[in-house]
Amino acid sequence: MGKTKKSWKERAWQWRGVWVTTPTITALVILIRTAGLVQGWEWAAYDWFLRLRPREQPDDRIVIVGLTEEDYRRQGQLIFPDGVYAELLEKLKEQEPRAIGLDIYRPRPVEPGHADLLRVFESTPNLVGIQKVSGDSERETVDPPPMLQANQIGANDTLIDADNKVRRGLLTVANAQNPDAWVPSFGMNLAARYLAPEGIGIEIAEGTDNWWQLGDVVLRDIDTNEGGYIRTETGDYQILLNYRSTPEAFDQVSLTDVLEDKIPSDWARDRIVLIGAVADSANDVFFTPYSAGLLELPQAMPGVEIHAHLISKIISAVLDDRPLIRSWPEYWEWGWIFLWSGVATSIAWTLRQVGTDRVEAAKRMGLILLSIVVLLGASYGALVWGWWIPIVPPLLGVVGATAAIVAYIARSAGDIRKTFGRYLTDEVVANLLENPEGLKMGGERRKITILTSDLRGFTALSERLPPERVVKILNFYLGYMADVITHYQGTIDEFMGDGILVLFGAPTVREDDPRRAIACAIAMQQAMTKVNAQMRAWNMPDLEMGIGINTGEVVVGNIGSEKRTKYGVVGSQVNLTYRIESYTTGGQVLVPEATLKEAGEHISIGGQKEVSPKGVTKPITIYEIEGIGGEYQLYLEREEEVFFALTQPLLLQYTVLEGKHIGAEATPAKLLRLSNKGGEIQLASNGSLEKPAPLQNIKLNFLDLFNAKGAGNETGNETGNETGNETEIGEDVYAKVIEKESTESNFYVKFTAKPPDVNQKLQEIYQTIEG
Repeated sequence: MGKTKKSWKERAWQWRGVWVTTPTITALVILIRTAGLVQGWEWAAYDWFLRLRPREQPDDRIVIVGLTEEDYRRQGQLIFPDGVYAELLEKLKEQEPRAIGLDIYRPRPVEPGHADLLRVFESTPNLVGIQKVSGDSERETVDPPPMLQANQIGANDTLIDADNKVRRGLLTVANAQNPDAWVPSFGMNLAARYLAPEGIGIEIAEGTDNWWQLGDVVLRDIDTNEGGYIRTETGDYQILLNYRSTPEAFDQVSLTDVLEDKIPSDWARDRIVLIGAVADSANDVFFTPYSAGLLELPQAMPGVEIHAHLISKIISAVLDDRPLIRSWPEYWEWGWIFLWSGVATSIAWTLRQVGTDRVEAAKRMGLILLSIVVLLGASYGALVWGWWIPIVPPLLGVVGATAAIVAYIARSAGDIRKTFGRYLTDEVVANLLENPEGLKMGGERRKITILTSDLRGFTALSERLPPERVVKILNFYLGYMADVITHYQGTIDEFMGDGILVLFGAPTVREDDPRRAIACAIAMQQAMTKVNAQMRAWNMPDLEMGIGINTGEVVVGNIGSEKRTKYGVVGSQVNLTYRIESYTTGGQVLVPEATLKEAGEHISIGGQKEVSPKGVTKPITIYEIEGIGGEYQLYLEREEEVFFALTQPLLLQYTVLEGKHIGAEATPAKLLRLSNKGGEIQLASNGSLEKPAPLQNIKLNFLDLFNAKGAGNETGNETGNETGNETEIGEDVYAKVIEKESTESNFYVKFTAKPPDVNQKLQEIYQTIEG
């Protein structure tokens, strides 16, 4: 037995090399990336992957009228007179396009034909012209055509990367002379005009930092370190361009073809028509990721075609679900580098002892090369689906980790995989790997603090909802609770439907475990405010949670078999915690005396009661927690509950719940007083009836509730059937008897689950008598 222990300790000690190598290489690669040393390589890899993507169909919603070299030769000049554009626009208008974009600067008249052009401009509301917004006002900016309205202007500015390629597009551009003003880009203006007849407008996406949304698509402004960029300027609203991966993405004709009626009569109908220079002599061309292959000379793309790609990106994303180019948050990229550094480290170590065996050496190199192929394939596949995932940094991590691992001795990667397959909590995994005895079956006796929570009446609610809706609510609720529990360093042992079992003191013992458990419970109750805000947004009733906390000795460790193991706790103290939690009503936190003493000072108590839980020989005192001071300063807000007398009592019948079972006999009673969350019930006049004990759960049904006319109704009756109609028994309502002083035949309850119709009716009655 001792020899086995020694073997585990030695192997754990040897494994330290992998734990050192992976984060070290990761940190080094992140430092290199942050310094911008691999930005150019990342851009080149990104461009390569773009060119490798499957070819797409041309976008027939956008067409281009290009000013070609032949058009310039025919005109005999590079600046066409206004009359040429007036004639061109008139011919295009006849075909009824959705929008026309004139990608030609026209800050001042060019005779002849200026009057004709002015008339066309005034009669073409779907025409958009351009201006250059950014730059020095005297040298770099260009004014828009003065005859166009403000909403017919789009910024023509272009973002060019350090390698002279255009990978980004603009949606809005800040006005250099007026920082508070912005101008929509040429492409964004035209895309919005195309989508408007589809009933799709521009709006600010809810819950975002002023990101634009068209339909269901959010056009996210890029970050400073988006994709392969490092500290890029993000002053204007920028997005990554998703070029259509086809050589001829848009139908294109020349200006002469239009003027000489060489195009079909419906060529432009219901399309966006862009007019712009495509000739090299016009000097309006740019390099893009598609400008060159490995063995090709760079081929520049006309600016008007880049605008077309931006428009197509927006329209296709909204109407065709074509992916936008997005990237991970920076910390995810760090995790991506860490992952591949770890993969390379593990592969190198598992095949480290190859000696001079060429076959084994080939296997090692083959696996490393395979990991590189998988990395490239994953990055390429992600880009096809619209995600720019870093390529070069993780590749450097693979190479660096492979080279560095020869300096370390490590234990088998198979044991690590086995460990991660058996343990689900990160803290549990880390603790067990540091402990040579951690993988043994069994456990140890330890004093810990246990927290359990449960939603009041959720089972009844879930029975009325489709399973998908129930899962949605649970995931949202449990997500909030998990965040709070993690913040207070609790270990979530299990989710059981809407219940949660949390451990404080396992696997890591801390001196303040009971105190943190109480603080965590209060924070969980406070988090219900946000949970219920979302429930109301979903038109669902509020949720209420009860929490029980207990401190005691349990057996904590590995439970199960060698094939499947669960880290958990066993013992009577776990059962007692569940019993304590069962006494709670919505919003309560209950703890026994032992936990209260160990939690220390500054604990606010709202009340106490003596209970006799099942399985406990002697009664125990439990306390209702109202808050915790000191370093936490967390307190529960208690709404004062006011009971108003009903002018006309509501008839009902109830049965006592024994555990999960409903009693056989229904007891007649009536509701005398009503509060926002409960009421006072009076037994029927039969003196032999015994009212339920405090903390018991009951199921009650109102009789003819929806025939009641509310407070002040003088036409009702005591029996509910004197009118000759049959008594209508309402849906099941669940409640808990509370400790509140009353008469011998009366008792108070707090509702724990009410059907929506019953809840609405009771609220109407309550609001009437409250007013």
